[in-house]
Amino acid sequence: MFYSFLRGIAWTFFSIFHPTKIYGRENLPQGKAILSVNHRSNWDIVLWLTNVGERIKILSKKELFKFKPFGAFLRWLGGIEIDRSVSDVTAIKKCMKALKDGKKLLVFPEGTRLKNEADILGELKSGMALIAIKTKTPVVPVWIERKAKIFRVSRYHIGTAFELDQFYDQKLDEETLEKANQVVREKMLALRSQILAEKDKKKKKK
Repeated sequence: MFYSFLRGIAWTFFSIFHPTKIYGRENLPQGKAILSVNHRSNWDIVLWLTNVGERIKILSKKELFKFKPFGAFLRWLGGIEIDRSVSDVTAIKKCMKALKDGKKLLVFPEGTRLKNEADILGELKSGMALIAIKTKTPVVPVWIERKAKIFRVSRYHIGTAFELDQFYDQKLDEETLEKANQVVREKMLALRSQILAEKDKKKKKK
């Protein structure tokens, strides 16, 4: 109840200052899933939680937890702290447990936000693919069109879920994880291409 109350207050605020549109909500599966999202700004997580509503787990860089009051609030929201400078086994185990409990996990597979708005998609880290394969969890590509700016509409597009099942019975070495990463990358970029194609089609109709 308290979460819903806070979300309602946040939605009222952000609907004015950071209006957001979510497309493809019907593509979100029931139960566990990994949301693979490109990272545009520090507002990405807040806008998602405010507009989608379902409580999920969020893999977040440890730097966000340094200020203890905010860190405690982020953990309450579902944040899982990860040290990006090392192979953080503890964070990976927490993510896997959350998925085994049937929860959804939001991950920015690039590991950091792209500061240049002209950039498309950075290099993907292997942690998300590892978690998806080990827990046999469907991956949902999510594409954010552009960096969130005040009074400018942000658009989130939720694509069709897929599984990395071709890697389930393979040894998860560096080469295998790189191939899995490539599949994730292709799915994310395919969603972007679909968005651009639909926009182009609408322009031609006008």
